[in-house]
Amino acid sequence: MSNTDVVNMSKAKTVDLNADMGESFGPWTMGDDTALLDIVTSANIACGFHAGDADVMAATMALARDNGVGIGAHPGFPDLQGFGRRKMQMTPDSLGNMVRYQLGAARGMTAAHGAQVRHLKLHGALSNMACVDHAMARACYEAALEVDPDIIIMVLVATAMEDVVRDLGCNWCGEIFADRAYNDDGTLVDRSLPGAVIHDAELAGPRILQMVQEGAIITESGKRIATSIDTICLHGDTAEAVELAKSVRNSLQAGGVELAQFKGRSG
Repeated sequence: MSNTDVVNMSKAKTVDLNADMGESFGPWTMGDDTALLDIVTSANIACGFHAGDADVMAATMALARDNGVGIGAHPGFPDLQGFGRRKMQMTPDSLGNMVRYQLGAARGMTAAHGAQVRHLKLHGALSNMACVDHAMARACYEAALEVDPDIIIMVLVATAMEDVVRDLGCNWCGEIFADRAYNDDGTLVDRSLPGAVIHDAELAGPRILQMVQEGAIITESGKRIATSIDTICLHGDTAEAVELAKSVRNSLQAGGVELAQFKGRSG
């Protein structure tokens, strides 16, 4: 493929930028949501189980609405102390009720602010477990679809999550992470391992542009996993989050990639 071909391919590509936010709690602040909402096109807003509270949720949703940013529910395990990153064992019924409860809270708050929840994305350990457990992903997604049959389910591409939404035939979009390293099976490298989280903004931007141009996840070993990339996650809970987000946005725009909210796929 020539350099001209790469440029032409990137110009024809549209991608969404999303970030996890609304994760402050009372007087304790997590991340710079205001700055991120000037960069991203979609926001995954905590629903009070792993982080956030009613006041934070309301303020974050209102700001996202005012910035024209798509709003998503970001349910996680009931684990404020562990920030939702500790694994929990739950029955399918309990998983479903946990998702229904959090999505219901998000929908109620957005309605009160003249907005709507466009998508749902699982958080932390809940997401990591669902990436490799079809039954767990199905319990969560079926529960969400019972609350809102038209909601767009955001999934980590090339994992059990994608298998489940394709089987359900629901609206979905495929996500990759700007600041996380990948294993060869498409899952994320465990946060406890060196290099799992990418902190270098100068590395993150060009790396993501290359993935979008190639239409593939590039793993730590250099393996390419061909996939459709609809949205890119920019985590908001690291010190360098805003600079990393700017690097990704600037690199994509310089490469001719258009930034816009995802529309969702079906089946």
